[in-house]
Amino acid sequence: MTQIRTRSGAGEAERDTGAAADAPGVATPTTPPAAAASRRPGVRPATVGLPLLGLVIAVTVWWLVTSGLKLVHPASLPPPQDVWAALTAAADVLLPALGITTLMTLLGFVLSAAAGVLIGMALAASRRAERMFAPLLVAINAVPKIALGPLLVVSVGWGEKPILTMVFLLCFFPIVLSTATGLTTTPADLAELARSLNASWWQAFRKVRFPAALPQIFVGLKVAMPLAAIGAVIGEFYSDKPGLGYQILQYNGIGDTATAWAAIVLIAAMSILLYAALSLVERLALPWVRATTSAR
Repeated sequence: MTQIRTRSGAGEAERDTGAAADAPGVATPTTPPAAAASRRPGVRPATVGLPLLGLVIAVTVWWLVTSGLKLVHPASLPPPQDVWAALTAAADVLLPALGITTLMTLLGFVLSAAAGVLIGMALAASRRAERMFAPLLVAINAVPKIALGPLLVVSVGWGEKPILTMVFLLCFFPIVLSTATGLTTTPADLAELARSLNASWWQAFRKVRFPAALPQIFVGLKVAMPLAAIGAVIGEFYSDKPGLGYQILQYNGIGDTATAWAAIVLIAAMSILLYAALSLVERLALPWVRATTSAR
């Protein structure tokens, strides 16, 4: 018999936990110390340290290729110190351009996410609709988006419209695919539970199918986030909005490759931060995922 000692006031009392705990074949579930520690809230040193180490290694290799070993001509790939100097010198131009590109990226991503989830839900709800429109979606996704840039200017005009259209065309397909996949691969035990409780279609969708599909949907969103930045830059190539894509063309046209590369570095940093923010939203919105999956 297992006994638990409890302390209260001046004395101690012992109580029996019951014979169920000592029944043969019944084990008390325990959480491995390593897994429990990995799921504790807070930021582990490796979460920040390893990305910084990777950044240091990448910059070191960049410096070796351009300055140390001189394998690449500076006109093609300037060394990191030249890019940093160009970034600080043109900060009054590049930082406002970064704000414009970030805004276009976020707006296009939100539009793509909303439309992609709705289209994915429609395809998952009807096999006939999936067979009818899935080949068309694949065909649209297969079109080289860079080839559509000049046509978008003629079709939708200048300004924000070609940028948002380009972001949408690049982002929507992975979101549609992940949403449809998540909604059509509900765990069998959860689906059977909903049927046994006589849940209506809407109740089963709201309580079972959609929550079970959220991890897959977030996979599609995280794939689409870097694509949104790419789409915004490509759209700015054919727009009058002075974002980072516009600045890359301008500085490259006058032979200032260091500043053009500084704009590219800002695009990469923006993409990393937006991806990290989306991952944080996933952790906060889906706390049960880490609790029900194996720790890495």
